[in-house]
Amino acid sequence: MFKKVLIAEDIDSINLGIVSNLKNSFDFEIDHVKYCDDAVLKIKKALLDGTPYDLLITDLSFKQDHRSCNICSGDILAKEALKLHPATKIIIYSIEDRPQKIKSFFTDPGIHGYVCKGRESAKEINEAIQNVYRNDRYLSAAIDYAIKGTPMLEIEDYDLRLVNELANGLLQDEIAALFKKEEISPASLSSIEKRINKLKVSFKAKNSTHLVAIVKDMGLI
Repeated sequence: MFKKVLIAEDIDSINLGIVSNLKNSFDFEIDHVKYCDDAVLKIKKALLDGTPYDLLITDLSFKQDHRSCNICSGDILAKEALKLHPATKIIIYSIEDRPQKIKSFFTDPGIHGYVCKGRESAKEINEAIQNVYRNDRYLSAAIDYAIKGTPMLEIEDYDLRLVNELANGLLQDEIAALFKKEEISPASLSSIEKRINKLKVSFKAKNSTHLVAIVKDMGLI
């Protein structure tokens, strides 16, 4: 089992709750912090001491206060942790429940488990730790069902740029002109019209405005 675990969570009650639960369920060293920057410092110190953290459990959102920060979100913290020590296992613990957004975290930054905060959080964190230790991926049941039950749409960088320009208020002919200027292909008006229509069908959007709203809600732009 893991020997050393770091918890990054800015809400005291949740932080202490996780620590209490893990101390009652496992026998490993636990450190906890309220800021991502402090987590990075602890990771670096542990590496220098030759006792790196095996597991990082982090929230996604950290509320900003009087203290300035270099890293202010759990996904960026996870990237930094993996850069410093690639063997670290990462579990995100958050209220974020959008399947497409959560699915992306397993690719970038490359997390190993995701637990949604809720009524069964304590039990799920314990299960996630055991699964991740065995090198198995873990997803909260509700999110796992949503991902498996509904085919996840594949969307390319080109599509994201296209929808983002729609969100910026550009018309299709203006997007075509912009793409030609930036040498983004395809850039013809007909190609852009076809791509937008295809996206509207795929996302079941009534119009371009609805398409932008859906893609934003998925956290893709």
